[in-house]
Amino acid sequence: MRSCLRLVGRLPGAMPWKSVPRSWLAAIVAVLAAIGLTEAGVDAGPGRHAAGLPNGLVPGQPGRPGIAAMPTTGPVSDPGTAAGTRSTTAAAFSRIILPDLLIVMPSGLTGAEIAGLRRIKGVRNMITFDGAQITAAGQPATVIGVSPGQFRSWVPLGTATDQRLWTRLAAGDFVESSQATGLPALSAGRRYRLSGARSLLVPFAASAQVGIAGVDLLVNQAVSARLGLVHRVAALISAPGPSVAALTAQVRIVLGPRAKVVDLRDRRLPAAAKPGQISGYLQLFRASAATYCPSMSWTILAAIGQIESADGQNMGPSSAGALGPMQFLPSTWAEWGFDGFGPSGRPDIMNPMDAVPSAARMLCADGAASGTQAGLRQAIFAYNHADWYVNEVLALAARYAAEYR
Repeated sequence: MRSCLRLVGRLPGAMPWKSVPRSWLAAIVAVLAAIGLTEAGVDAGPGRHAAGLPNGLVPGQPGRPGIAAMPTTGPVSDPGTAAGTRSTTAAAFSRIILPDLLIVMPSGLTGAEIAGLRRIKGVRNMITFDGAQITAAGQPATVIGVSPGQFRSWVPLGTATDQRLWTRLAAGDFVESSQATGLPALSAGRRYRLSGARSLLVPFAASAQVGIAGVDLLVNQAVSARLGLVHRVAALISAPGPSVAALTAQVRIVLGPRAKVVDLRDRRLPAAAKPGQISGYLQLFRASAATYCPSMSWTILAAIGQIESADGQNMGPSSAGALGPMQFLPSTWAEWGFDGFGPSGRPDIMNPMDAVPSAARMLCADGAASGTQAGLRQAIFAYNHADWYVNEVLALAARYAAEYR
């Protein structure tokens, strides 16, 4: 079996991994810190107060765009009895979404700006969230305000699938990041004082891995508005088709120069390998799935690679003009090809370090991200429009799963 699967040979042109942060979401903190979000609240600026942002914030410091200290005193209220904070249940988890861009707007994104971003060609998913620094149990804490049912798709899978956690967050409790530092030990079910523009007593749900280095707490949007966090201060965009350069250019047209835009596509570190370890197809298939489609087994990529080119033994062109180890048509490559683990520069359809990650992104966007059998079949069918092909890929993937345990 193993001899026919050809997964252990060294890749042609294999290169060391790019040096990237361990979590793509760590980029959020770096950018928010640059505008002072992890140091102070943000003033929305003249005529641009976001919804729910109180007018009592002190002016921004000279030379810093909209940075302001947030008051930590004020009337105390209990979100447990507030309308809208404890009347919802988080939608069931459905999929993991991989972001391509982080956008930070210090003054908050307007409705028109959000609509403009959603209209950009290639944008498939987008989410916005609030944020600022407050005090929690008397200690400084960076908090973001999210829509639980939406935001859970953008965090690590183990946390995303914890239905009880997201239901509690939707009900008005707060969640502590397991990476939070400086906060006292918190007890589930107990209420703690969170102080922003107003001071609230908020029940603590649990600690969890949220994949956001430097962010301490999550609250829902109703609690966020009452605390006075900057409304829609940041957005995540998933647009797996366009190049990052083209996507960023379109964002600039919509938002202008004030927005901070960060490429997240190259910041995802695969869980299945370490720098310098990608030397063969086995590592490459595993790393590509873990990085660019964590809801899909690497064995699907392995099966497609074997069927299409015997893992690089037949690079084409095919009778239809397909090329490379994953047999992309040039027109499809123009949309989906990118320099995944290969050298920076123009994506190379013949280089497996680019072709395999590109196939993973394409499959994920075409249905594999759902984590369901129906979604997976849909994605494979989109790769090659034939039922026999879908069945053959799934059968070979099952053989890989049995062989490489």
